[in-house]
Amino acid sequence: MASTTGTVLPLRDTAAQIRPRARAVLIAAVLFGAAAVVVPDATLRMAAVFTSAILLMSALWIGIVNAAETRFRKALVDAAQEFLGEDATPAILTGREGDIRYANRAAMTAFSADEATTLAGALKHAVANPGPILYRLESRAQLRGSAHEDVVTRAGHLRIGVHRAAADRYIWRIEKSADRPSREVDPVPLPMLTVGRGGAVLFMNSAARQLVGARARSLDRIFPKMPLRSGQINDITTVDGLSACLVVELEGVAGRREIFLLPGVAPTERQPDGWAFFDELPVPLLKLARTGEVQISNRPARDLLGVDGCCGKTLSELMEGLGRSIPDWLEDAAKGRGGVQSEFLRVRRDDRETFVQVTLNRASEAGETVLIAVLNDATKLKTLEGQFVQSQKMQAIGQLAGGVAHDFNNLLTAIAGHCDLLLLRHDQGDPDYGDLIQINQNANRAAALVSQLLAYSRKQTLRPEVMDLRDMLSDLTHLLNRLVGERVMLSLSHDPTLWSIRADKRQLEQVLMNLVVNARDAMPEGGDIRIATENVTFDEPLRRDRAVLAPGRYVRVTVTDEGAGISQDKIQKVFEPFFTTKRTGEGTGLGLSTAYGIVKQTGGFIFADSQPGEGTTFQVLLPAHLREDTAETEPHAPARLASKTEGVVLLVEDEAPVRAFASRALQLRGMTVLEADSAEAALELLEDSTLEVDVFVSDVVMPGIDGPAWVLQALERRPETQVVFMSGYAEETFGEIQSRIPNSTFLPKPFSLTELTETVQHQLSQG
Repeated sequence: MASTTGTVLPLRDTAAQIRPRARAVLIAAVLFGAAAVVVPDATLRMAAVFTSAILLMSALWIGIVNAAETRFRKALVDAAQEFLGEDATPAILTGREGDIRYANRAAMTAFSADEATTLAGALKHAVANPGPILYRLESRAQLRGSAHEDVVTRAGHLRIGVHRAAADRYIWRIEKSADRPSREVDPVPLPMLTVGRGGAVLFMNSAARQLVGARARSLDRIFPKMPLRSGQINDITTVDGLSACLVVELEGVAGRREIFLLPGVAPTERQPDGWAFFDELPVPLLKLARTGEVQISNRPARDLLGVDGCCGKTLSELMEGLGRSIPDWLEDAAKGRGGVQSEFLRVRRDDRETFVQVTLNRASEAGETVLIAVLNDATKLKTLEGQFVQSQKMQAIGQLAGGVAHDFNNLLTAIAGHCDLLLLRHDQGDPDYGDLIQINQNANRAAALVSQLLAYSRKQTLRPEVMDLRDMLSDLTHLLNRLVGERVMLSLSHDPTLWSIRADKRQLEQVLMNLVVNARDAMPEGGDIRIATENVTFDEPLRRDRAVLAPGRYVRVTVTDEGAGISQDKIQKVFEPFFTTKRTGEGTGLGLSTAYGIVKQTGGFIFADSQPGEGTTFQVLLPAHLREDTAETEPHAPARLASKTEGVVLLVEDEAPVRAFASRALQLRGMTVLEADSAEAALELLEDSTLEVDVFVSDVVMPGIDGPAWVLQALERRPETQVVFMSGYAEETFGEIQSRIPNSTFLPKPFSLTELTETVQHQLSQG
């Protein structure tokens, strides 16, 4: 078979190799049939007849395979002839073994491809030992779909490229690197524009100039109706007037855009010219029947969907995510109902999470309506949307947790405070003493639970201090060993030059205890838990799990177990509140979310790494604390407080039970207490200039005027008065305001009788 533009030699015809086999089988069948006639034994005669029949069927099957192979080969060669015949670059179609199935005229002229049987034979005069190069490129193309390599030869540089055309077919292009393409041959046969900012057309290839009829300077010269709609049918100005055209726009670099025009795809009332350039568009495209069955797909679409082939599959098999039936959506698009047919869908692939925006356009083929689906990778957009939704959810839950914690802290303050008052009147021999201790302990447990809510919402009051993690872990080891039990072995390893950190010791201990308890629960049969500390330095920002770590020095703490591990679809949810992989009743789902809140409020980061069956590693990264060169002043030892202190205290608290407890507690210490249930009532009391007040004890959040506001007004006339703020919220919520109020301190709720009286006594001693 030969033509003016390409050739396929009979030696390369695999069907021709099949024909002799078919003839041999047919001859054998005839011989066995003749033997059945002359053999006298009935059994042998029957066996010969069966053998002859089987051979005849085999010959028929070989003939069918031969015909199918011939048709497939002819279709492939016709397609290669259509695409590559006039190509100025040498192009050769080969089989898996490198045997030449087709060569265009440029390949015959440059490499005498019509005289060689294999690609290696055609290139042996141009490339020394081409076999390893071709094998390497074919292996890459088998995995990735295409590959290329630059080769230095005696005649100059050659670029050898290969593209996988079918399961066992490859298209090779061999071009000289120094050669420039002919002006008559456009390397991009599709009309293409490069557009800069402001709609200026920076470049038009020859196909675009031929379609439009001139070199356009701006987009509005080509698109009379602006703005253009990517992935949809647009009217463009051509040499023949307005013409409907599918337009696909891609973002380039430096604010530029690449715009591809597909004039072969027209609205329903116009016939397309065909789908010859479908696979050449660098945009994911699918051609769908109105039932959703994929008829044609190009390689970018298959790469985005993560499949080798999708023809014959339905859109529902490849994607999911609509709130309604996908076939109904496709039917609406086919009938033109509902305006622009664009939806965000999730791709059904297991290796990674991928979202696509699918825009449907109607087209007509042989009188039937088909749909062109333009796919845009929307994974980053959906990830940003997910982050935004997650941040809103976290903010809402944090506000709820903070409000609930505030109310509970007021209740717990009253419960624990009045319990403390009762304990003052009962000694250990009293029969009610044990009950009062139980009330007190359970109130403290409730306070710890509320503290977890505040930790999750990052609104707990921290008391940071500079410390060495090695010392903290050494003090905590005894408790951790009791927590893990006898079946679990706990081991620690430290960097001998570990940097210091600045954190709340009590809260950080809570983080490590939560991580160790989770590791223990992941190993019901026992195992090893390893805790390690080390110094790490990042010279550039580290991006991971939607977080960005600034360059600098960090101290890393890792907790590793040998448990069953966590699957990848759950690893990203472990820090969400109330999410747990444990069975019902075995966990609340607050432990890791609490640890997350504490670490984030401390300015650090926490990450989880796990593989099913290989255990889990949690790593906490905390900023290293750089000590100042000047020696820190030693804190003064707190003054020993007397059992009773004289002084006048103005107590402002809107919660009556809390106010009653605080008033009695301060009076028991010998103080005179003036009570007010609101800021307005307190300011009214202070209008009496003869009234002497030593300390203001005020709640922060109250109806009407809040605590800091009324205190600032009162201090204008009484600047020497000491201040104690009380709140069930964190100190950080009004820390900036408090920093402007002189002689003030903060007492978080819930507090005990001793904590309240000692704080007020300390302020009195400062006055």
